[in-house]
Amino acid sequence: MPRPRKKIKLTWAELRLQRSALERFKLYLPLLQLKQQQLQSAILEAEKEYQTLREAVEGLAKKIDAYSAVFKDIAGVNINALSQPEDIKTIMINVAGVKVPIFESAGFPQAAYSLFASPSWVDQALSDKREKNLSRVKLEILEQKLALLQVELKKIMQRVNLFEKIIIPEAEENMRRIRIALGDRMIAAVVRAKIAKEKMEATEQKSKTETGS
Repeated sequence: MPRPRKKIKLTWAELRLQRSALERFKLYLPLLQLKQQQLQSAILEAEKEYQTLREAVEGLAKKIDAYSAVFKDIAGVNINALSQPEDIKTIMINVAGVKVPIFESAGFPQAAYSLFASPSWVDQALSDKREKNLSRVKLEILEQKLALLQVELKKIMQRVNLFEKIIIPEAEENMRRIRIALGDRMIAAVVRAKIAKEKMEATEQKSKTETGS
């Protein structure tokens, strides 16, 4: 549904205001378009990072599944508990004007078990599961980053669309209407002046004629 047309004054002052506003809009639009490009680039980069990390997680999951049978021989080592990341830390950075979280660090529970009393696969299994679980944490943080960037991109795209499709065309149309109205007034003023002059000349001629007679 189109927006109702705003009533404007058909004056020279209003024309100057509309021209000034249009100049500001045309300066602001490229800034919005630049931010849109920056956000799109940042999202593309984050999506590639996400895809690479997800493939790594899937690869680790397949690797672990290949020797999952040995997990029955836990030998008192709680692999699942020892492989859960803890003390996860993130930092907030500015990406294209948006504050987004970035993974900084994480720790794991201390693995206190005997190397001699534990099966030989324990170290490798623990290392693989820790890497997989840590990668999943990084994926979750990347998902948050992507979500924030996409929300901001949507807002910027709406504003770009608003300026391109509505605000700038409206200002241009307002200027066109004002110029037409002012032009009509000037023409009308010229016509009135011409008519007044002709009447004055006719009166003067008539007066001369009457005086001469």
